[in-house]
Amino acid sequence: MTAEPGNAAPPVLTRLLVPAGLLASVAGAFAYVGAVDPNEPGHYPACPLLRLTGVYCPGCGGLRSAHAFVHGDFAAALGANALAVAGYVLFAAVWTVWVVRTVRGRPLRITLGTAQLWGVGVLVTVFTVARNLPFGSWLHP
Repeated sequence: MTAEPGNAAPPVLTRLLVPAGLLASVAGAFAYVGAVDPNEPGHYPACPLLRLTGVYCPGCGGLRSAHAFVHGDFAAALGANALAVAGYVLFAAVWTVWVVRTVRGRPLRITLGTAQLWGVGVLVTVFTVARNLPFGSWLHP
């Protein structure tokens, strides 16, 4: 008895093309930000919300955080945008699980329920509000 050609699983290297492509894109972006310093004016546009209102958005300091992270200065990365650093670590963990599951031939299914989505929204909102209040000045980029 032979297996039907349509039911055979694709080879491991073929299954790894999408995770590898995503990693290459993210690595390229980090390499660019690591090479072009966002601390020097004129390289990147300013945050429009910060420029117009003086309010730090949740992404303010993200480029400086990525630049410091690439250069191994994790304290400066946390100081620029702690939420972004948490995002880098979360991305690395999820990507690693994705690759391991892909190699094993099992798909990765991430389903976030209503409670998890609300939790993420509350976390981002609290981070944004806290970094704009006087007691949260240590969260300023």
